[in-house]
Amino acid sequence: MIFDDFPLGAADGVILAHSLPLPDGTLKKGRRLGAADLARLRAAGRSHVTGIRLEPDDLTEDQAADEIAGAIMGDGLNRGLAVTGRCNLLASVRGVVEIDRGRVDALNCVHEAVTLATVAPWELVEPGQMVASVKIIPFAVPQQIVRNCLQMADPGGGKLIAVRPLLPQKVAIIVTTLAGKENSGDAFFAVSRTRIEELGGEWLSEQRCPHEQEPLAAAILEALARECTLLLIAGAAACVDRRDVVPAAIVACGGEIEHFGMPVYPGNLMLLARARGVPVIGLPGCARSAKLNGVDLVLRRLAAGLPVTSADIRTMGTGGLLQGVPKRFHTL
Repeated sequence: MIFDDFPLGAADGVILAHSLPLPDGTLKKGRRLGAADLARLRAAGRSHVTGIRLEPDDLTEDQAADEIAGAIMGDGLNRGLAVTGRCNLLASVRGVVEIDRGRVDALNCVHEAVTLATVAPWELVEPGQMVASVKIIPFAVPQQIVRNCLQMADPGGGKLIAVRPLLPQKVAIIVTTLAGKENSGDAFFAVSRTRIEELGGEWLSEQRCPHEQEPLAAAILEALARECTLLLIAGAAACVDRRDVVPAAIVACGGEIEHFGMPVYPGNLMLLARARGVPVIGLPGCARSAKLNGVDLVLRRLAAGLPVTSADIRTMGTGGLLQGVPKRFHTL
């Protein structure tokens, strides 16, 4: 690409770098000048224009943006028309955005001429919502830069970005209670049901039982017998150890504790387990509130049929501070 100040006699086919107001209207930047445009410029008293002439190996900004957007686009997305070097990817379904963050960073490091912006990984999006935007900074780029981006975008390990549609989950919840506080779990029922239905799930059953290992284990087996695909457990007392009441009851049923705690606030005390192949989430106290917390980050993935592992939870710390720490915890 040649960026220069061109005399009008050598400006046929040049792409205009800046909009030019003329007595009979404006020539917009990005316009490829033709004979009629040059005649208007001469009539306006201009002798030169600043612009770009493409070289044989160049792709225009729109061509480059379109090719790269097509290469990164996975399932659940539609590609918009490339205009002024920008091509947007829009969700075609309601679902959860799966993004390979490392490849986004790598693509943005290929060359400053190519940029890719996305929503946050695992965000819940609606049909028609913009999920990603490819923008080419100059008016054209060499084909080799685009080829390098294409290799980075899809090296054979799956698409860089996709929207995973929500799958119907059958969800059961158990709330444990302490003597004299049998109705203390009402907030967990109401808020959790709203969360699940927002994600397209079915509210299968809700149970109460004493905050003790044996009755909780019996309640877990009962919920599993109803063929739930996700089980939530809200303890009357916060779980503080893998040997506490809730995890002990899960293990007593033959279940396995996959991870206790998460680098997300609020939500630090979430428990992730599995019993008879069914994911089990021990809810932290913050799940009484409808405000965004670590449980939401896990529920979104499960609702889209994506596995959540201990390794996944360990990577949630960057961006995991979902609200300010209360003043009572401040030390300075």
